[in-house]
Amino acid sequence: MAEAATETFGFQTEAKQLLKLMIHSLYSNREIFLRELISNASDAIDKLRFEAIENPQLIEGDADYRIDITFDAEAGTLTIADNGIGMTRDEVIANLGTIARSGTAEFLERLTGDQKKDAALIGQFGVGFYSAFIVADEVEVRTRGAGSDEGVIWRSKGEDEFTIESAEGIPRGAQVVLHMAEDAKEFLDGYRLRSVVRRYSDHIGVPVRMVKEASPGEEDEAEPSTEMEAVNEAKALWTRSRSDVSDEEYKTFYKHVSHDFEEPLSWSHNRVEGKLEYTSLLYVPRRAPFDLYNREAPRGLKLYVQRVFIMDEAEQFLPLYLRFIKGVVDSNDLPLNVSREILQQDDRVTTIKNALTKRVLSMLKTMSEKEPENYQAFWDEFGEVLKEGAGEDFANREALLGLLRFASTAGDSAEKNVSLDAYLDRKGEDQDKIYYIVAESWEHAKNSPHIEVLKEQGVEVLLLFDRIDEWLMTSLDQYKDVQFQDAMRADIDLPGKEDEAEDSEADDEHSALTERIRKVLDEKVEAVKVSSRLSKSPACLVLGQFDMGAQMRRIMEASGQPMPESKPIFEYNPAHPLIQRLDQEADEDRFNDLALILFDQAALAEGEAPADAAGYVHRLNGLLLELMGG
Repeated sequence: MAEAATETFGFQTEAKQLLKLMIHSLYSNREIFLRELISNASDAIDKLRFEAIENPQLIEGDADYRIDITFDAEAGTLTIADNGIGMTRDEVIANLGTIARSGTAEFLERLTGDQKKDAALIGQFGVGFYSAFIVADEVEVRTRGAGSDEGVIWRSKGEDEFTIESAEGIPRGAQVVLHMAEDAKEFLDGYRLRSVVRRYSDHIGVPVRMVKEASPGEEDEAEPSTEMEAVNEAKALWTRSRSDVSDEEYKTFYKHVSHDFEEPLSWSHNRVEGKLEYTSLLYVPRRAPFDLYNREAPRGLKLYVQRVFIMDEAEQFLPLYLRFIKGVVDSNDLPLNVSREILQQDDRVTTIKNALTKRVLSMLKTMSEKEPENYQAFWDEFGEVLKEGAGEDFANREALLGLLRFASTAGDSAEKNVSLDAYLDRKGEDQDKIYYIVAESWEHAKNSPHIEVLKEQGVEVLLLFDRIDEWLMTSLDQYKDVQFQDAMRADIDLPGKEDEAEDSEADDEHSALTERIRKVLDEKVEAVKVSSRLSKSPACLVLGQFDMGAQMRRIMEASGQPMPESKPIFEYNPAHPLIQRLDQEADEDRFNDLALILFDQAALAEGEAPADAAGYVHRLNGLLLELMGG
């Protein structure tokens, strides 16, 4: 028979970059290669089980699913073989030569060169098959897809290219043959391999087998044993009783299901019996994935039905704002041939989703109460997506609001560690509002003239500066019967203020000055008013009650949406020396320049550039020349 032709292919650019970075960053934790390859083999078996429900001929008479690990110390090879679904030639090229994942370029840009930081990022991305090159000089994959007649052999040294050739006689599944590097020969030892398998893969639901070790007295047998025995428990972890699972086993299973390198912050294992029967094992990761804010990225739980794997990333069991949760849900009630379309329309799925959502929120609440340091770490990573939920999920809004954390004037840093409950506990008896301000940054929020009087009165103000904050606050009305109050809005209700009489008297007293300023500012403003919120600044720009804030306007404009014109309200402080000097100015041209300078300065104080920057500079320079006698 003629020898099969060998074709050579170049690695996708991103694959080459990831290979080099991964080998360097993960070198100190090399044994994870075995975890990753066993995990891939387990997934391949799960996929075949599912496909065989409708196409039983794919099993080819071999339903004894297993993963076999063999090694040849003399030849320097280690082989991980499975009888799962295998791959066709096209699938080999697609899966082993490219990284078919959205956001790969963004991920690579975030790598820093710091080995420890990059290792964590690479773990979030998932290294999978490529981890083989941490320990191997050359990798060979011999595979045949279930239902296919053609076998394929893939080879590469993990550099620029790989080769593919057709082959006969390859069993269904995949055999990954590692030609071990000289400094990785420690893994060509039965005891070492067994210890790694038991540490990382004891929970795998199929037997991970190795050649049976010789018993005492059998070492001198002429022929070495070829009998294979399971070295793992081979029972899916979530099917076991919680009391039988150690914390270490839960943490190890998390790394399997998430491909993360770090331990989870928390987890919840629960079995529900009754009208619906299902088991869930949910994890809160320690680090946010690089594509957390890509709402279109694949996410979700691993779905099993009656212990049969159905699909990865079943997004129907948790709301979008909990897309960072990892884990498994195993239902006894759903059909084995369930599809994503059926999941979207099934009332049982909705019931499970509602229950799992409440379970996650309860887990986070418990963490916030009993492990505040861990919860702060969680908030720093995932807080913004939890805010999505507070704005979208009305049914769970109260619980979500209790989980939110903010910076506030009670602290001296931008750390977001103030809960709404803590805020309410500290508020004065005469305060019936939760005051907040939305700005571009913590510095702008903390130093905003809008909150001067509030700070002087000792009223705590929440300082909001995340991109999502203005959108969030427009959807919120109150928390525990206490209304939210935007400190940048017109007609602010200050604590201890009994009526509007004081404001009315102030407006009447300074009506002439108000009218002079209004004529100058004219089309630039909606109105001019005497301010009750200023104490140190001469003026500020205030939003109308229903106007869109600057932060939201910028976001909408950046997305290409035309925004209706909105004019601010100009509020001034009649007690400020600059305003008093302005009131005494008889020269109308000078009055106009001073009023316009105050308007532009009020915009600058909020982080906004003057609409006519050149005009502002010209007027300011003229004023400076006068002061200098020029």
